[in-house]
Formats: sequence, structure tokens, C-alpha cells
Amino acid sequence: MTSLIGVASSPFPSQTSHHLPYRSNSISSLIQLKRDLGRRLLLLRVNCSSRQVEDAETESEPKVVVPNSTSGDTSISAYSWCAALGGIGFLETSYLTYLKLTNSEAFCPVGVGGSCGDILNSSYSAVFGIPLPLIGMVAYGVVAVLGIQLGQESMPLGIGEANGRLVLLGTTTSMAAASAYFLYILSTKFTGEFCPYCLASVLLSFGLFISSVKGLGFQEVQKDVGIQLLTVLLVVSTLSNSYNVSQPTNTGSAMAELEYFTTEITSESTPFAISLAKHLRSIGAKMYGAFWCSHCQEQKQMFGREAAKLLDYLECFPDGFKKGIYMANACQEAKLEGFPTWVINGEVLSGEKKLSELAELSGFDLKELTEDK
Repeated sequence: MTSLIGVASSPFPSQTSHHLPYRSNSISSLIQLKRDLGRRLLLLRVNCSSRQVEDAETESEPKVVVPNSTSGDTSISAYSWCAALGGIGFLETSYLTYLKLTNSEAFCPVGVGGSCGDILNSSYSAVFGIPLPLIGMVAYGVVAVLGIQLGQESMPLGIGEANGRLVLLGTTTSMAAASAYFLYILSTKFTGEFCPYCLASVLLSFGLFISSVKGLGFQEVQKDVGIQLLTVLLVVSTLSNSYNVSQPTNTGSAMAELEYFTTEITSESTPFAISLAKHLRSIGAKMYGAFWCSHCQEQKQMFGREAAKLLDYLECFPDGFKKGIYMANACQEAKLEGFPTWVINGEVLSGEKKLSELAELSGFDLKELTEDK
């Protein structure tokens, strides 16, 4: 109180009383402002540090890499191609199989009809007596089914996807090898002739092989190169052996080309020959021969003119003998080794036979001769 009174009684009372409150308020404001700025700076530092921690945590988290589905899409696309091409090949070979089994003529484009039919009916159209279109139909069907199943990733009969791919690759490799062999046959045995069905099948086979390789992957295919080469050798050797067996034994220059002709039978038929001929026909016995075969003509002369007409005789070269055209389908299926050939009660008999031998082999009873009289 004394100090206050002393101050108040100083020589300048009015000035002192007005300036002291103003300074104290200003100082307080400055102190408060400083504290507010300090708090704000601290808050900013905390926010920045928290963001840095979040960024660090984000960087430290393991990144999940989504696998690229390009390879899967490529596989599915390749197997879809296999299914499509296999389906087309199945339809083509089904048509040719029907023609082969019914002995019908194939529809060929104008201008190539003769050569087209000649190739499809040649001895190269069967493998060990099995029609080649039938083999192709089975192969194309297998490829089409495998392509569909692999595309859907659901293999039948418990076959794994890896095994299914290997089966598909093996099948298409066999088809491509066979097609390459047939191209060689067409270029060497049927020079100047054209077969659209054959070329279409070749293109389909190579397309299937490429699609299967693409679906499996080149690295995986390289692991199985040995098996593929063995498959190719097996296919080529099988086809070569089959065609070597089916070719006629007489291939000299004099037999290069012969037009079909008939030989007149001049001998008369005996009652025994006529009865034997009727008996042979009744039990389904067949005689296979060729128009140029002298032993076949001698066999017919034994029966005579009337009896020979009663025999179930099959001509193996009805269109003549010329380059690229060999035995008829029925003769190929019989697996003949020479001419003439008899098939009596399921037994194959090669060579010319006496009438008495044929009677004994067929079980001909002389009572039938008496009844005919």
C-alpha cells in the first residue's frame, strides 16, 4: 500500500496510471501467442511423424502379385483350337469311312474326280486291312474330346491334366507323322493327281500338332523329345510295313499298266463241275483272282463255261492295273498272298486247286450230284 501510494504521489501521476496496464496486457498476449504457436508446431510434428510411420508400414507390407493369366488363356485358346480342328477332322473322316464301308464313290471337285477317287480307293487307303479313314476318325475324335476336357480343366476317367496333355501331344504327333508320310506317298506314287480330302487332313493334322505344342509349352515339349521321336519312328515303320505287304508281287515293267480285259472260257462244264460250283456258292466259298492271272484262267477252265458263271468270283483289279491303283477293298481285307485264292469255310487256300480237292475241302457230298441229275 505504501509503495502504491508513493508511486501514485510521484510527480507524473497521470502518465503512470495509463501506461502500466497496457504493457502488462501486451506481454500476456505475447506469451499466450507463443504458447499457441508451440502447440501448433508440436501438433504438426506429430501429424508428420504419424504419416511417415504409416508410409513406412505401407512400404514394409508384402506386395501381393496377381499371377498373369496370359499363359492360362493361351492354353485354353490352344485347346479350343484342338477341339475345333479335331471336330472338323472327325466329320471329314466319318464321311470317308462311310464311303469306304459302303463302297461308294466320294464327291470330288470337277476336274479332279478321277484322281481323287483313285487315291481314296488305292491300296494306300488301308493299313493292315483297316480303312485309313476309320483310323483317322478315331484319332480326330480322341483329340476333339481331349481338347474340350483340357479347356474345361476336367479330365475324364481320373486322368490328370498333365497326363491328358501328354496323350494329346502323342496323338497329334502320330497324326502329323502319318500326314508327312502320306505327303511323300502322294508326291511319289500319285504324281500329277490331286486329292482335296487328303490335303485337308494333312493341314488339320499339322494344325493340331502346332496347337498341342502351344498348349503344353515349348519347354515341356523339349523334355519329351525322345518319346516324340520314338512315336514318329513307330508310325512310319508301321505304315511302311503295311504298304509293303499290300502291294502286288508282280511289279515288272510289263505290268506297268494294263487295261481290264476278259478271257473267254472255252471248255464245257461237266455235271460234277456244275454241282460243285453250286455247292461252293451255297456255303459262301469265294474265289479271288485277277484278270491278268493265268492260273486264275486255268482254274475257271477246270470248271467250264457254265460252272464258272456260278462261282462267287471276286475280281481284284476291276479297273485295270495301273500306277497307284491296286487291289479292290474286298481283296485287301482278305489279305491275299497270291492268285487265285480260295476262302472256304473261313480257311484261306492259295493257288490253283483241282476240283476233287475243292470238293473234299468244302465237304461236297456226291449225293448232291445225284440229286442234281
